[in-house]
Amino acid sequence: MLQLAYTALYREWRPKVFDEVVGQPHITVTLKNQIKNNRIAHAYLFCGTRGTGKTSTAKIFSKAVNCLNLQDGEPCNECEMCKKINAGLAIDVSEMDAASHNKVDDIRELIEEVKYPPSEGKYKVYIMDEAHMLTQGAVNAFLKTLEEPPKNVIFILATTDPQKLPITILSRCQRFDFKRIKSDDVFERLVKITKEQGNFADNKSLKLIARMSDGAMRDALSILDQAISMGNGKVEYEQVVNILGLVTNENLLRLTDSIIDKDVERAIKIIDDVVYSGKDINLFIKDMTHHMRNLMMAKISQNPEEVLDMSEEGIEIMKAQADKLRIEEIMRYIRILQETIEQSKWSNQN
Repeated sequence: MLQLAYTALYREWRPKVFDEVVGQPHITVTLKNQIKNNRIAHAYLFCGTRGTGKTSTAKIFSKAVNCLNLQDGEPCNECEMCKKINAGLAIDVSEMDAASHNKVDDIRELIEEVKYPPSEGKYKVYIMDEAHMLTQGAVNAFLKTLEEPPKNVIFILATTDPQKLPITILSRCQRFDFKRIKSDDVFERLVKITKEQGNFADNKSLKLIARMSDGAMRDALSILDQAISMGNGKVEYEQVVNILGLVTNENLLRLTDSIIDKDVERAIKIIDDVVYSGKDINLFIKDMTHHMRNLMMAKISQNPEEVLDMSEEGIEIMKAQADKLRIEEIMRYIRILQETIEQSKWSNQN
């Protein structure tokens, strides 16, 4: 008997209607109202960090404008057009990765294609992911079409880095900023998914995953997926701690201990270990800066567990280290690390 391929949780639970998009009501309500009132723009810009729902919302929007049985601004997911778009088979809905299709020729090809009317649906929808990766030449070629596309053509540009887009693009699009998803909203979604999947997971584990996902629903689902596999259908707190490496970020802790003990030789050896193990030193500096900020919070906050995204074990270690440092010292270390980050940008590491 042929066994079906496993589908990752973040793909299986990708939102299919606007109401399922977590934590972005300021966007989904506006888009639904535009569709209901037939006030659809020709170009949209979806901005926000990874895993906040930009591409999912773009796909839902492409279904809603082409749905044959619209339900209060929501796609029905039952009609022929909705099913085709869900399956990725709709000719009129195109997804394009601007990171790998960012040249002038790619855009010229798109401009030629845009001239033809929709084949099946009411609208042709072009979803352009990582739009900030377009070259200057591609942007220049695209501007006229983006400003005045043919009737029944919609462009949706998605980007994690809108400041890299030229003002000429920004001014031609309706902009929607996707926020980092609140930890509580991520937690509620994880509870719903684990219940419907028939997996066991306690609230403590799911809250930890929600906190550590840093506002990205996709990241939270990836961690949950890993935890379910590791626990054979059961999500346990200790396993989640191990997966995330919350307590075992030893280099940061050891380097901080060396700083507290004023042991320069040990500190240099730890940094050598980091470099020789192939870790990105710039990332390590940023992690160390973040660690120092967490030490500050552990020192000044009466309830650090409410503000620190880490396990109880990690917070206890933080408190122990923070007790050995004065606030003025921690602030000085943060300042030195920030200066080091700035200097490292200009250093030549050939």
